[in-house]
Amino acid sequence: MKITPVAAESLGVRSMALHVETADTRIFIDPAAALGPQRYGLQPHPRELDALDEAEQRIAGMLDTTDIVVITHYHYDHVARDGAIYDGKTIYAKATDSHVNKSQQQRGTAFADQLDDAQPVSGDGHTYEHGDTTLQFSPPMPHGPPGTRLGYVTMLTVRAGQQSLLYTSDVQGPVDDAAADYIIHEQPDIVIADGPPTYLIGWRFSRANLEKAEAHMCRIMDETGCRLLLDHHLLRDPSYREQLPRLYSRHGECIQSYAEYLGLENRLLEARRKQLWQE
Repeated sequence: MKITPVAAESLGVRSMALHVETADTRIFIDPAAALGPQRYGLQPHPRELDALDEAEQRIAGMLDTTDIVVITHYHYDHVARDGAIYDGKTIYAKATDSHVNKSQQQRGTAFADQLDDAQPVSGDGHTYEHGDTTLQFSPPMPHGPPGTRLGYVTMLTVRAGQQSLLYTSDVQGPVDDAAADYIIHEQPDIVIADGPPTYLIGWRFSRANLEKAEAHMCRIMDETGCRLLLDHHLLRDPSYREQLPRLYSRHGECIQSYAEYLGLENRLLEARRKQLWQE
């Protein structure tokens, strides 16, 4: 199984885009990228705009050789506004007829309407086989704490041979007990996680939720022995390591960002937006 991180906060944009290649097929999970429209009361810096252009070019290039596209939910850092770029692919996507809020239902319907070829197939709780590669989707999970207004996402386990990978999508840690239990039950070798949005603490994310997310992440690593690619929401905070001291002290040697996995330095542009404009 070959894993290629394509775009994420450690690479300068909002994204969790991940390409997975097995002996049977090539899978592109959430092939999209975006920028935070406002941060510190500031619009994106030109360096962020350049990073977005680079990310979109990488995504477009990898889509050319992709067989399967997975859409875990309909936020625009996970799905392109122009769904037509996915034409010709097998598409597994978050269902829009259950466990979905109004905004994502509207976006998901608009997404399907843009496609000229076959319509998306529901991921929610289903399993699909492509040769010896298995794609197993979780039941819908909260986009963060239970009861969140942000709706639901689906997590994805990819199994090929003796290897397994679990992509959490936007479970924000996970915070939800059921999401953590599901990940542990799957016993993945590698977990691709978004982490808690620590930059929102005191506003849209509580200290209690942060503590719960860290406890869940420690338990996941303790009970699965997985390697962890940790990026997305967490890396919108320049002090992200200090926000999760127990996790990094116990398992830091097994944790990398997308950039670090690629052998690059973290490029936390949104987190440094104020500094970029000052410079």
